[in-house]
Amino acid sequence: MTSVQVDKQHDGNEAADTAAGEGYHRALGARQIQMIAIGGAIGTGLFLGAGKGISIAGPSLILAYAIAGIVIFFIMRALGELLMYRPVSGSFSEYAREFIGPFAGFVTGWTYWLFWVVTGITEVTAAATYMTYWWDIPQWISALVFTVILYGANLISVKLFGELEFWFSMVKVTAIVGMILICAGILTIGFSDAGDTASITHLWDLGGFFAGENGIGSTLMTLQMVMFAFLAVELVGVTAGESKDPKTVLPKAINTVPWRIAVFYVGALIMILSVVPWTEFKPGVSPFVAAFEKMGLGIGAAIVNFVVLTAALSSCNSGMYSTGRMLRDLALNGQGPKFFTKLTKSGTPLVGTTFSAALMMVGVWINYQWPGDAFNYVVSFATISGMWAWIMILACHVRYRLKADRGELPESSFKAPGGIWPSLFALAFIGMVIVMMGIDEGARVSLYCAPLWGLLLGVAYLVLKARNPEGAAFAKRS
Repeated sequence: MTSVQVDKQHDGNEAADTAAGEGYHRALGARQIQMIAIGGAIGTGLFLGAGKGISIAGPSLILAYAIAGIVIFFIMRALGELLMYRPVSGSFSEYAREFIGPFAGFVTGWTYWLFWVVTGITEVTAAATYMTYWWDIPQWISALVFTVILYGANLISVKLFGELEFWFSMVKVTAIVGMILICAGILTIGFSDAGDTASITHLWDLGGFFAGENGIGSTLMTLQMVMFAFLAVELVGVTAGESKDPKTVLPKAINTVPWRIAVFYVGALIMILSVVPWTEFKPGVSPFVAAFEKMGLGIGAAIVNFVVLTAALSSCNSGMYSTGRMLRDLALNGQGPKFFTKLTKSGTPLVGTTFSAALMMVGVWINYQWPGDAFNYVVSFATISGMWAWIMILACHVRYRLKADRGELPESSFKAPGGIWPSLFALAFIGMVIVMMGIDEGARVSLYCAPLWGLLLGVAYLVLKARNPEGAAFAKRS
């Protein structure tokens, strides 16, 4: 069970076998884990959202992605060290429960679950909207079909989930690599309509590298958008309990983070901004669409629409996967209804996934019927709730590292470089991003929702504890 404390005598093999007691099947291979890790770092934030960032900060958005990418690597290495200490499904809440306390595990599990439910609602709604580009059909039909298909795939087996995520990620990777190669060809050979004007000097000639209205200040304000683009990169941690060979596969996947960000974000933006001057970008315009139009390729909008459709379905697929496992982890630890522990014969969480999928469908219907401010506030909360998982990963890593250094816990086979210092730096960086959110009027609503959710969880926790004050779910672990 996930609540079993790993003592000092446990070796690496015992830690790696934790999932066996959870009832999950280790069906995710290296190929699937690698693509889940890659796909988690690539979403609509790059394909659609980067246009707004470029219009605000100019070419310096590239630096923002590079710095944020370093922080993401610190987060992933911290997670990797914890995973190799004890690979479990529902890892974020389990580590919070062990290293900080039962309430932290309760909050983390339910918050990460809500993050993916809300994300699933928005993404399946977006996917239905993208479908209207080709077919004039009611959006609710597309949303229903997508949800049912992904729900069924997640219940059949974890291997099918991994296979879907592999191909979803492959589409995104192919689109970015293709754009980089095309832009490189334009810069070197000069073909297409953009050949005469394309130049790498666009990165500094048009008002300088920090060309935003407020210079470096504009760059800092984009950090929140940049960090949001990386939300879900931590999903690879949820797969730990179902990876065939976690001690080999997960470190390899995590160590690819630097080059993934360097190529897919930094590299792609350098190429696009060399072909399309940053002054031509407007909020809401995809950098990829702008690049295709500059090249004179009329099919650019259709290609990008297909890619963002894939990205939306990938995110919803990930939501189906993670929500069921988070609910089951909470139930196994006495912090959620026991019926969420039920698994199918293929080892997938039946009740948790079904409950989450049903909420996603209700949310889609509400979004269609009343797309007002109340729903937008809930969606805004997804950003801060996603970062909560990062905060918990880093805080747990610091606590674990200190205990391991004192000999109180076994050493991980995949130590994060620099000890606790990169994690402390990443925590400070996330704190700065949250401050930026408070300054930005458009993002401030995310912070308003967090205390309300925290109050709700606090009341629920006290009620559960009052019913079973001696329960193991509410006892601080030694």
